[in-house]
Amino acid sequence: MYARRMAAAIGGTLALAACSLIPPYERPAPPVPAAWPEGRVAADGQPADGIPWQEYFADPRLRSVVEQAIASNRDLRVAALTVDQVRALYRIQRSKLYPGVGVMAAGDIHRLPGTMSSSGEAETVEQYSVRLGTLSWELDLFGRVSSLEAAALERYFQTEQARVATHISLVAGVASTWLSLAADAESLGLARSTLEAYRASAEMIRSSRDAGVASDLDLAQAQSQVDGARAAVAVFAGRLATGRNALDLLVGSPVPAELLPDALSAVTGLPDLQSGVPSEVLLRRPDILAAEHGLQAANATIGAARAAFFPSISLTAGVGTMSAELSGLFGSGSGTWSFTPQIVAPIFASGALKANLEATEVDREIALARYEQAVQVAFAEVADGLALRRTLVEQRQAEEALVRDLELAVRLSEARYQAGIDSYLAVLVSKRSLFVAQQSLVNVRLAEQVNLVDLYKALGGGTEGQDAGQ
Repeated sequence: MYARRMAAAIGGTLALAACSLIPPYERPAPPVPAAWPEGRVAADGQPADGIPWQEYFADPRLRSVVEQAIASNRDLRVAALTVDQVRALYRIQRSKLYPGVGVMAAGDIHRLPGTMSSSGEAETVEQYSVRLGTLSWELDLFGRVSSLEAAALERYFQTEQARVATHISLVAGVASTWLSLAADAESLGLARSTLEAYRASAEMIRSSRDAGVASDLDLAQAQSQVDGARAAVAVFAGRLATGRNALDLLVGSPVPAELLPDALSAVTGLPDLQSGVPSEVLLRRPDILAAEHGLQAANATIGAARAAFFPSISLTAGVGTMSAELSGLFGSGSGTWSFTPQIVAPIFASGALKANLEATEVDREIALARYEQAVQVAFAEVADGLALRRTLVEQRQAEEALVRDLELAVRLSEARYQAGIDSYLAVLVSKRSLFVAQQSLVNVRLAEQVNLVDLYKALGGGTEGQDAGQ
């Protein structure tokens, strides 16, 4: 009977707890233009956020390196653990919406002096009890607890989106570093082959000089080519070594040699992407979604600050048994119950409640500014990527034509030198120009591929195909 009364009282108070003082939330208008300055990348391409990274990066070696990074990278591991931590904090906050039920057993033995006893003699008093009930449960009449629960939920969502953003950044970072390593390997191979060609030319001219056909000047110029190529080999060998170290650090463990690229030209090219409309693309990016969840969490906290102006009501209730003797604790007629409501109403707090409300409102404005800044940064990243995409394609085509022209120039200058029409200086100049143009072509191809990786990341690519365990 007592338990039914207590349950009815608790149920009635639960029905009252439906008020919320959280301000209505509306998504802010994106503070960016409605279209990209450079238009779309490819009108018939796929949206980046619909392409899993396993499909976008077609080279199987690169996919294996990315998978290794996802399993070993420490930043991603910390991000995943942070999500677990915030999820647990949200569950703690959510549990405060419901009464906690517990069992409490107590025993009390004390001496009562004669001046305090009804008989005038000193007595030893014993009291034992076992109770089942709730301990100081706050009735959420004005939505303070539910507002804090909503804020905790938004922070959980914010942390989850931050983890997704970390995942995308890791995938893009590994891809860019791996492609840079491929470019360094190709440049090193080009420098070594050039060095061998220069050595062969120098030996040929040395033989011609000994035969009295070529001059010492021709030999000195040929030897300068050899020394310059040796320096280039050393430079690219150092860059390749440091690039491998950078890739190992980013992945989180040593990358097997069979997964390392041998040349950029041997890597499968990346496809073009459709840029879409800014208002649709940017608002799906995980970093922007994280900023918006942070804004919603700050907005929900205002509801809790507003509710602090109203009375707080808490309940302590329980049913059980009580006896003066331990043997009679569960005997007939030992039942007991208690119901203790408590109301605390603020009267004077020296302006603390108002200041707390103002602080939460300022926090919301800060979160709003961060959200708008995230949108603007994302828009700039995509706009820059689109602008570079067009110029890099034109630059690569021009560099390819330049290499073809210089290859012809080398053949013609060598023929004129062998015919005795020109000095070896013309051969030297044409070969040096060809080597520089070949290196520039490798760099432009790298910039073009990295630009596509950056665009893939900026347009929200990589959110699909993540490991379920993450």
